[in-house]
Amino acid sequence: MRRLLFFCLLLSVVAICPASKRVPVILVAGQSNADGRVPMADFPKDVVYRYCQWSYGSGDFETASGRFTLFSPRVAKPKIERSWGFDAIVYHLLEQHWQRPFYVIKQTMGGTAIDTTCTKSTHGWFWSVDAKEKSLLKAFERQIDDCFSALSPQTPDIKCLIWHQGESDLKAADHYYDNLKAVITHLRQHLVEKTGDARYVSLPVICGTFAKGSRQGSPKVVEALYRLQSDDINFHVVDASDLSLQRDQLHFDAQGAMTLGERVFEKLTKHPLDVWPVNDKIQRYPF
Repeated sequence: MRRLLFFCLLLSVVAICPASKRVPVILVAGQSNADGRVPMADFPKDVVYRYCQWSYGSGDFETASGRFTLFSPRVAKPKIERSWGFDAIVYHLLEQHWQRPFYVIKQTMGGTAIDTTCTKSTHGWFWSVDAKEKSLLKAFERQIDDCFSALSPQTPDIKCLIWHQGESDLKAADHYYDNLKAVITHLRQHLVEKTGDARYVSLPVICGTFAKGSRQGSPKVVEALYRLQSDDINFHVVDASDLSLQRDQLHFDAQGAMTLGERVFEKLTKHPLDVWPVNDKIQRYPF
C-alpha cells in the first residue's frame, strides 16, 4: 500500500514538473554593422515582432540584465538610439520560419577591434580576452551566463553565432585569422563548460563580409574569413561585397541591410539547425 501511494505521488510530481523544454537561442556579436546604423525611418513599416525575445548588451550597457524583452530595434549609441541592422531582418524571417518564441543574445559595439594593438578601438573595448576589464568577449560570455539562468528551467538550444566585425582591425589585418579563430574557440569552449554540451565545440558561425566600396573593408580580413571557412566546416561566410552603403561609405543602407539579413537567414536555414516544423510562406524582401 505504501509503495502504491509513493508511486502515485511520484507520478503526480512528474505531471506537475515536466521535462525541461529546449528553446532556440541565436548569438549575435560584432561592431557597428552588427549593432545597426540604419535609421528607423527606413525600417520596413509592416514588420511587427511577436516571438523574438532579446537581451542586448554593449560593453557596460545592457537593456535588461540577464532578462529578455520583446525585440524592438535600438542601439546604445547616443543620438542614434533608434537604429537597426541586418539582424533585425534575420529575426523577422525566423519569426515566420519558426512561428513560436525564440531568443537572441546580442553583444555589439561600433568601432571595436579584436587586436589590442588597434589603439582606436572604442573606449578601449576589445574582442580579445587579453583586454582584461574591457573585454567585449568576456562581457558577452557573462551576458550569456546570466541569460541562461533567466531561461531556466528551459534548456537553451544554441543554433549559431552571427558575427560581423573586422573594419576596426584594418591595421592588424595580417593577424585577423588567428585573432578571430581565438575568439570563436574561446566562446565555443565557454559554452561547452557552461552547458556541459560537447556539441558547442563546433558551434556554427555565420559571418558577413563587407561591401566593395567600404572605406574600412580590408581584403586581408575577407581573405581570413574565407580561410576560416576552408579550415572549419562550421564557419560560414556570407558575401556582402555587392551590397549598398550609406553616404559614410561604411554602414549598410536599408537595402543593403535587408539583403544581408536575407542572405544570413538563408545560410542559417540551409545548415542542419532546424528542429521545428517550418512555414514555407515567408514574406521576403522587399517588404
